[in-house]
Amino acid sequence: MPATDPRIDYRALVRRSYDACAEAYDGARRTEPGNEISELIDRLDDGSSVLDIGCGGGVPIAKSLAVRYRVTGVDVSQEMISRAQENVLTGEFICGDVMAVRFEPSSFDAVVAFYSIFHLPREEQPDLFRRIHRWLKPGGYLLCTLSHQNEEGYTEDDFFGETMYWSNYGLIEYLDILGEAGFVVLEVSSVGGGWEDHVGADREDHPLVLAQKR
Repeated sequence: MPATDPRIDYRALVRRSYDACAEAYDGARRTEPGNEISELIDRLDDGSSVLDIGCGGGVPIAKSLAVRYRVTGVDVSQEMISRAQENVLTGEFICGDVMAVRFEPSSFDAVVAFYSIFHLPREEQPDLFRRIHRWLKPGGYLLCTLSHQNEEGYTEDDFFGETMYWSNYGLIEYLDILGEAGFVVLEVSSVGGGWEDHVGADREDHPLVLAQKR
């Protein structure tokens, strides 16, 4: 359904929905990452600082990264942050809107964002990439899942029993946006939805983009 109702705060909807479905959502996720973070791991030294945007309950991405790196996670859902704090004891986790949190320039060696950027209104996403660029150290990396198709904001009525909001550009537009924000795209591959095989969810395919700050 098109997300065009001016009476609805879609940011708040995302927060409430993830709070409500956190247990079911976490139960459906893989507990170990696939190959999606391998390109990044090969490029970072032990002890590097990594920001996880939309970290959810911390599994599998933040937990896997925290084995070697200093991980900071940001998520709009307090329930998800509480789970991440329990799952990743060495991480630092912040409950907040990524468009409102503050980090000093050159704070991180890498930023990751899996299945999270498309929950922001797409007109705000170019500014998010500019913010990420500022937060990264020179030569730092961004690894993120994006979208193939260009879709204006819409809602889905049964996302683990809750209504969820999505908004995204297509891959071609995203590559232009990343270039304008000051990134060089190093790799474009694809990744599934991150679900456990037994869940029976529809097959998903998301572009996985590795970019570097100029």
